Amino acid sequence: MNKSKILIGLVLLLYLLYVGFQLSGYGLVAEKVRCFIFPIVTITYFVSIKKKSLFLTLFMILYSLSDILYIFSDSIGNKIDYYVGNYLYILAYVMLLIKVCKSISLLHVLKNLKIHTLVLLVLNVYIIYVLQIIIDKRIAEGYGYIVEILYNTVILLLLSASLLNYFYRDSKKALFLFLGSLCIVFSEVISVAYLYVTKQGLLDFFALSLALLAFYFFYQQSKLKNTNRVNAPVVE
Repeated sequence: MNKSKILIGLVLLLYLLYVGFQLSGYGLVAEKVRCFIFPIVTITYFVSIKKKSLFLTLFMILYSLSDILYIFSDSIGNKIDYYVGNYLYILAYVMLLIKVCKSISLLHVLKNLKIHTLVLLVLNVYIIYVLQIIIDKRIAEGYGYIVEILYNTVILLLLSASLLNYFYRDSKKALFLFLGSLCIVFSEVISVAYLYVTKQGLLDFFALSLALLAFYFFYQQSKLKNTNRVNAPVVE
């Protein structure tokens, strides 16, 4: 049995353990088990993919480091865990955003996708506004408030950029990037509801499942090559 299959099996085992602990009412244990899932997914990516994307690799590493940090939250304190953990997530999403933006022609977007860009901009502003209303009830103005605004802005920029990239490329790779980004954003929105509205284990389950699905799409797109968008001029 090759290494990647063993690692995938370990991810599935941890996922089932997480579900079992959540259903049994051991939410804290489930959260600790969850911390090991994405680091192992990242190791699986390293083992399985020969030609790795730099920015996707950095995304996975930073995301995994934030999860690993949570294991030691009791020792380092909730404040350090909150700020360092969230900044690691933000940096991870910035790396993913850079990867997506590298595939887009800004000139083409400004020339041919003006309506799409405007609609996405308005939608992003509205979603950020709604998320901040939810968060405002739990976080006073200050550094925490800034972190949350920055966090929400980056993930929505990622979603918008990946959608514009799909419009531009119109390829299976671009579609997987968009679907992965979409799952990530929905996962984060559900996490906001879990953290700031109600501590329902079912919400955390959906957030984790969507995040895993996102990593699956990112893994699948990493095996594909970029292609020219439809009707793109051929460069000799």
